[in-house]
Amino acid sequence: MTMTLDHVFILVEPEAKVADRLLEHGFQEGPRNTHPGQGTANRRFYFANGMLEFIWVQDADEARNGPGRSLLFSERAKDPTASPFGIIFVPRKDNVSSDMPFPGWHYQPAYFPPPIGFHVGANSHNIAEPLCFYCPFQDPGVPKPQPNRNPQTVSEVIISTPSTDTEGVLELATQADCLSLRSGQEHLMEITLDHHDSRRTEDYRPALPLILHW
Repeated sequence: MTMTLDHVFILVEPEAKVADRLLEHGFQEGPRNTHPGQGTANRRFYFANGMLEFIWVQDADEARNGPGRSLLFSERAKDPTASPFGIIFVPRKDNVSSDMPFPGWHYQPAYFPPPIGFHVGANSHNIAEPLCFYCPFQDPGVPKPQPNRNPQTVSEVIISTPSTDTEGVLELATQADCLSLRSGQEHLMEITLDHHDSRRTEDYRPALPLILHW
């Protein structure tokens, strides 16, 4: 496959108070960020090879009318049946192809200088499916060095979804390293760190559709 997993996000309630649960379990939080033109803000937890981002709609009007309006963040935030997940990919280091890895459209965020932008999966119109982003030009969210980085390595991310693969994007996305997408009765993300060496598991439901193994 020509791409690899960079990081994932979960769309949550404003200010992401649910992320405090990770702090209670010893994980260190990185700097927060906002997304001008997209109407969203975040809290971020960096790991050795990736990031878990909690994102929320900070400005509903900007989310509905700004450059990121076709991502439907405002609509996703209001619909309990919508997928709260986003998956961000970057090229593999040995990838020399300029082809996009799945069908989609160009998103030029206000926070990236043109022409640097995201390739967004064609399934973005279906809020029941996870958003998929491919950034062919730069590291989109995990700067190095990062002083607030947790030492654990992301070994696997499993996303369960009751939706169907309407545009074939999800099938192509599962070819990326460390990522699996499965059919399930509910939207759920499971992240395994360090191959579950510590034998610890925390299920953050129902407050958060996340199970963390480390």
